[in-house]
This record gives sequence, structure tokens and C-alpha cells, in this order.
Amino acid sequence: MIDLHSHILPGIDDGAADLAASLAMAEQSVAVGVTHMVCTPHIHQGYFDNDPSTISQAYQSLVSHLAQAQCPLKLSFAAELRITPDIMLWHKTGQIPFLGRWHDKDVMLLELPHSHIPPGTENLLRWLLKNNIQPVIAHPERNREIIANPERIYMLKRIGCLFQITAGAFIGRFSDAVRETARVFLQKDLITYVASDTHSIHRRPNDMDKAYMEVAALNGKDCAQRLFKTTPWLITQGNQWQ
Repeated sequence: MIDLHSHILPGIDDGAADLAASLAMAEQSVAVGVTHMVCTPHIHQGYFDNDPSTISQAYQSLVSHLAQAQCPLKLSFAAELRITPDIMLWHKTGQIPFLGRWHDKDVMLLELPHSHIPPGTENLLRWLLKNNIQPVIAHPERNREIIANPERIYMLKRIGCLFQITAGAFIGRFSDAVRETARVFLQKDLITYVASDTHSIHRRPNDMDKAYMEVAALNGKDCAQRLFKTTPWLITQGNQWQ
């Protein structure tokens, strides 16, 4: 499987605290069937002020560490950006590491607040698309406004967004409401791909194998293949994997 959302890089956000934790997460990911993983640390102003330089340094350190440990997991890196108007400036100054490519656009992993869809979101999304950037909304099934009003996702879809659902949502890791919202989005064919959003081996482990089986049981193996393997690979096939 190809995992396009992880917090495995050591010491730069709320994921792995150090290289030992990163290695444990990598080994767990391999054990559940993940072959390729994009490292997507937070870029969240005032909390995790990462940029391509800090991310690249942590990435190269982890790549070397995994090679020494003979861990076969292949990595590339991007970021999970918390929505902010400053994204427009960051793009103009080349400060955004992209997830991959989709239909000739650079793919950005974009995080909404967990509570709501902020005012101005629609305008920013339209700006991104006009500037050849394809926004992927991370874990919309965990946004409380969307949980309360699932039809809100159609506004984002009409603008042109893609959607990444968290693997753990399908197995009840968050709440019954989150699980039900993920299932509704699966039924309505709104999901672009599923990713782990792993932060640690215990608190937020890699649930890709269990989620794959759940999606296959709910919607068939062809759907599971598309959401866990085919589409993630199409997005990242041009990445430099190490």
C-alpha cells in the first residue's frame, strides 16, 4: 500500500519524537503492508513552523537511519498545511512541499480546523486551483461542521477538492460519528484515497491493513485497491523515493 499522510519525521511536529520512534513507526508500517510512505509533517503557524528546509533535514536523517536499520520502507516528503491565507505567499516564494501531481497540477495536503470550515475557505481553494494547485482535504470526516452537516462536503467537491480519509476512521479509532461519516463518504464515492495519518505506534498507529479489509468488506476489493494503492501511486509516481 502507498501511504500519503504520516507524521513519522523525528522531532518536528506532534508525531515521532526522535529517530527511535520514527524507526518503530516505519517497521510497524511495513508490517501492515505499506511499501511507500510520504512524510507529511504539519506546517501550522505558531505551532509547527516548518518549511522545506526543516522538513528536508529531518527527512534525510530518517532516510539514513532506515537504511542503516535495513528497513525497506520507501519515503518521500511533503507537508500537511493548516489552512491560512499565507499559503498564497508561501506558494509565490516556493515554500510549499507538494505531495505529488494529479492531472497536471501540484497536489497540496490541506488541513481544516477540526471544529469548522473557516470563512474564506472557498476563495482560497479557488485561488489554489487557478494557480495549478490541486487541494486534497485531509480527514474531512473528523471536521465537526462536516460531521453535523455531511452535505457541506459537496461545496468543497464542487470547487474541485479531493478528499483523504483517515484509515483509523473506518475501524472506530476516533468516534462512532467519525466512523459513520467515513462510511457515508465511501458509499457516496467521495473518497480520493485513504491514508494512515500515523503519529506513533500506540496512540495513533498505522491502521492501513485493518482499514483496507473494512473498505473491501463494505465496498469490494476493487474499491479498496483504488483507495489504498492505485490512486496514491498515480499521485506520487513521479516522486523521488528513497
